[in-house]
Amino acid sequence: MSTQWKIPLFFLSSSLGDEVCYPRLGCFSNDPPWSGIPGRLLTGLPESPEEMNISFSLYTRETGNNSQVISAINSSTIQNSHFSSHRRTSFIIHGFSSTGKKGWVVEMCLLLLEVENMNCIAVDWKEGAKGTYVSAVNNIRVIGAEVAYFIKTLQVKNRALYSPREIHLIGHSLGAHTAGEAGRRVRGIRRISGLDPAGPYFEGTPPEVRLDPTDADFVDVIHSNAAHFPATGLGMYNTTGHLDFYPNGGTQMPGCNDLLLKMKRSDFEDRLADTTIFGSCHHSRSHDFYFKSILYPTGFVGYPCETYEDFKSGKCFPCPKQGCPMMGYYADRFPYKLKRVNQKYFLNTAADPPFASKSMTFVSYSHWKSDCLGTMLFCHFYKHWLRPVYTKYLDVEIDPKKTKKVEFLWNKTMFTLLWARMGAEAVNIIHGEDGRW
Repeated sequence: MSTQWKIPLFFLSSSLGDEVCYPRLGCFSNDPPWSGIPGRLLTGLPESPEEMNISFSLYTRETGNNSQVISAINSSTIQNSHFSSHRRTSFIIHGFSSTGKKGWVVEMCLLLLEVENMNCIAVDWKEGAKGTYVSAVNNIRVIGAEVAYFIKTLQVKNRALYSPREIHLIGHSLGAHTAGEAGRRVRGIRRISGLDPAGPYFEGTPPEVRLDPTDADFVDVIHSNAAHFPATGLGMYNTTGHLDFYPNGGTQMPGCNDLLLKMKRSDFEDRLADTTIFGSCHHSRSHDFYFKSILYPTGFVGYPCETYEDFKSGKCFPCPKQGCPMMGYYADRFPYKLKRVNQKYFLNTAADPPFASKSMTFVSYSHWKSDCLGTMLFCHFYKHWLRPVYTKYLDVEIDPKKTKKVEFLWNKTMFTLLWARMGAEAVNIIHGEDGRW
C-alpha cells in the first residue's frame, strides 16, 4: 500500500533538520540557509495552506469593482471565470499583518485595469500574516509555492499554454520575497516588482532565501524604509534587483511622522519576533509610490548614483546618454534595464500625494544670459564667461515655463574678494506670465 501525505504534517521540535510536507507543494525544512545562519536564526516551520486560508481573487474589466474567487486546485473555477489567456496577468501580494481582500491590494488591481486590459489577481494570506513576524517569515515559503503552483496550472489547464512571460508579480514587504520564492520555482516569469522588500531575516542572506535578480527576467525594487545605520527600518538596504530605486535616500520618507527605530539589529529582530501588528508610513510609501507611478508615467525619474549624499550634492546630473528610468510601474520601459544587475537610482519625491518628483531644472548663469535646461535645478556661475566657479544643487519646486527670474542672496564677508567665496543664503523664484527673462 502506498504511503499518503497527511495534512498537515508538523514536527514540533525547533531543532535544525526538521521538515514539513504538503501535497502539491512539496517539503519545507529549516535547514540552512532557511535557518541556522547569521541574521536568520529562525524557529518553527511554515503552516499549511489550509491553515492560512490562501485565496486568489480575480479582477478584470468584466468584473468591475467585484472579483471572482478562482482556485488552481479546482481549475474549472478559472475556466468559468473571466480570466483570459490572451491577456497579461498581474499578481498582487501583500505583506505582514495585511490582507488581499481590501485596501491597497484591491485598489492597485482596479487602477491597473484602468490603464491595461489584463487579469489582476489579488493574493490573500491574511491568516498566515497575522501572527508573529517570525511565523509570517516562515509562511511565505508556502505562499510562494502556492503562487508558483497557480502559475503552473495556468500553463497546462487553462485551455491553451500560458507562458510565464505573461506574468508580473508585485509584492510588498514579505510579499516581495514571496514573489521571489514563486519566481525561483517557475523560471521565466516576465517581471517582479519588489516594494520595499522586508529586511529583518532577509538582509545579507543567500539569494535563494530572498528576492534576487534571477527570480524573473526583470526585477525592479523600490526601497522606502531601508535599514540604514543608525536607523533600523523594516525594509532592505542592499540592492536585490536589476534596477533598485532609493527615493529620498530609501530610509525615511517626507510626510511620514513615524519614528525610525534606533537600536541594535539583534534587539530589533527580537522585538519583531513578538510583534503581532507593526506598521510604518515609510514602509508603506513604496506601494503608494508604485500606485501613483501608474497615474504619472514620467513623474518619478531616477538618477544613477552610488549614494544619496552624491545625489544631493548634484554629482549625478544630468542623466547619461542612455537616459534615466522611471521608478514604478513603467520601469520596464527603460531600454538599459538589463544591462547589469544591482543598478542603483536615486530621486526625491514630494511629501504629499501624488508624490511625483519635484519639477526642477538646470540653470546655467553667465554675465550675459541664463538658460534653462534639463530636469533639475543646477546653477553654474561663471567668471570671465569661461568656467564655472560656483556650483550649487537646489532641491526646490520650479516650473521652468513660468519662471522669470532666479535670485540668489549671497553670503559674502568683508575679508573675501567678490569671487573668492560664494554661498547662496537664500534663493527666490520669481514667476512671470510668459516665463521669459
